[in-house]
Amino acid sequence: MSGNGTILVNDGGFGSGNAPNFDGDNADGSLTPTEIDLPSVTDGLTKKFSTCSLSGGAKRILILDGESLRTKDLVDCEKGLCILKLSEASKERIVKTRQLLETIVTEHRTVYGITTGFGTFSNVQVAPQELEQLQVNLIRSHAAAYGEPLTPSATRMLLALRINVLAKGYSGISLVNVEKMIAAFNAFCVSKVPQQGTVGCSGDLCQLAHLALGLLGEGEMWSPETGWANAAEVLKVHGLEKMTLGPKEGLALINGTQMVTSLGALAVERSFNIARQADVIAALSLDVLKGTTRAYDVDIHRVRPHKGQQLSAQRLRTLLHSDTNPSQIAESHRNCGKVQDAYTLRCVPQVHGIVHDTIEFARGIINTEMNSATDNPLVFAERGEIISGGNFHGEYPAKALDFLAIAVAELAQMSERRLERLVNTDLSGLPTFLTPKGGFNSGFMTVQLCAAALVSENKVLCHPASADSIPTSCNQEDHVSMGGFSARKCLKVIEHVETVLSLELICACQGIEFLKPLQSTRPLQRVYDLVRTVFAPLVDDRYMKPEIDEVIKLVRANQVWRVVEEEVDDFKDRECRDPDTLRQDTTTPTGIVLAERYGICD
Repeated sequence: MSGNGTILVNDGGFGSGNAPNFDGDNADGSLTPTEIDLPSVTDGLTKKFSTCSLSGGAKRILILDGESLRTKDLVDCEKGLCILKLSEASKERIVKTRQLLETIVTEHRTVYGITTGFGTFSNVQVAPQELEQLQVNLIRSHAAAYGEPLTPSATRMLLALRINVLAKGYSGISLVNVEKMIAAFNAFCVSKVPQQGTVGCSGDLCQLAHLALGLLGEGEMWSPETGWANAAEVLKVHGLEKMTLGPKEGLALINGTQMVTSLGALAVERSFNIARQADVIAALSLDVLKGTTRAYDVDIHRVRPHKGQQLSAQRLRTLLHSDTNPSQIAESHRNCGKVQDAYTLRCVPQVHGIVHDTIEFARGIINTEMNSATDNPLVFAERGEIISGGNFHGEYPAKALDFLAIAVAELAQMSERRLERLVNTDLSGLPTFLTPKGGFNSGFMTVQLCAAALVSENKVLCHPASADSIPTSCNQEDHVSMGGFSARKCLKVIEHVETVLSLELICACQGIEFLKPLQSTRPLQRVYDLVRTVFAPLVDDRYMKPEIDEVIKLVRANQVWRVVEEEVDDFKDRECRDPDTLRQDTTTPTGIVLAERYGICD
């Protein structure tokens, strides 16, 4: 966030009560201010801002400075939780840059995209009286994308991010036009932006041209009051002025990686949520399958100290059986003779761990890209120069999102195999397909089938889009990133992962029905209770799709993590103070077996 901070306002318009309750609103709808620390991208300092839940119409003012926007901020824009405002420093930079550009135009210098054509036409000089029409022509000609439009909420992210890039002050756009963009955002007026048709270099030209077209009063726009309608009419309904473009302003609006990056921010945040919940769901499955917790011993992961692996193992220790946090299910098989489990149980920290680390890698790339000047040419007011470069190339976010998709897909690979164990009586000891009347009822037979199908689709979607490149613009743009598809398919992979883990969660809770009256640990029992608010135990076959969808909603809303978060943090703190708090010793089921079999004692 900007050092200027975040201001709370009450907006009675769109967004009041419409945003998902992701961030811990009070049950009574009241506002709870909290302090959140966010490290600055540029100087490493921690900046504090006040925020609160936004039910009842309260929103926070997100101050854009081109330097400190984070993925979560952008996702809050997607949810309709923010009103935008420029920092004062950004306003000053924008004005200085525009003054330099206008001076250059007045002096009739030859500068790419300002007094010349674009791409292959960069050697064509444009007459002074045609410079403004040149920019309008650019927007109209480049608004040629294809496919279903982005949702209005996703387009808000795109618009907010483009404004943030302009706020850096290297684009040459006028302050009045940036303020018109902010006014449109704050009124929730967004252009129709088809998703396909970008090669991710020179940025997302087609999508950003569609974004700009509506602000010119052409094409279509959407608002809560009008729905999809003629852009000029939407602007008129909301009392908004059309943008009028001067030299270079059309180019300033469309040159950049904002579609791949804005969708990438959403992918990072959704990945972060599902990866944490994957640890929780895996823990529940392990307890139901009567697995051993020995593989999560702190010393095992201390000697292979990958950050994500240690994080995942610690979460599993906090969730599963210990003297501090007992599970009756675990106690029931204390002398079962089992020493180790299959890899999808035993190696959860090693597999989930690299997913956690990959998410943080992708977050770093996306956060940097969100606060980068990706125009061409760039205007350096302090040097008095306009320089052509290649910051519009989308290879950074494209590669990061291809990597993210590959990593997150593994969560579903692991989950589907655990789900198979749950429904397979030979592997679980539970009734086949988790139904008490097998044969007469099919139980969860096709739930596993559905999970397998989604995992298979992910294998295809994980092929990296950025491995391809097709030259464009008469071979002037002879290497491109294909980042738009990297972002779109990454989100589809994440959607499948959320679904597969939800199916595993449903089956794990059904497994508990056959272990009653035994209970799991306190945090895992709360997960069971959460699921039972929307999905009743299966006794006889019934139509389950609506209930499955409700569980998926819980997972996408991060509710599985929320019900265990406090206890996970508490046990983590205890373990930091006393490393033996959650350590498994010879009194644990596996410890007893090892001690008896090999004479081992801790």
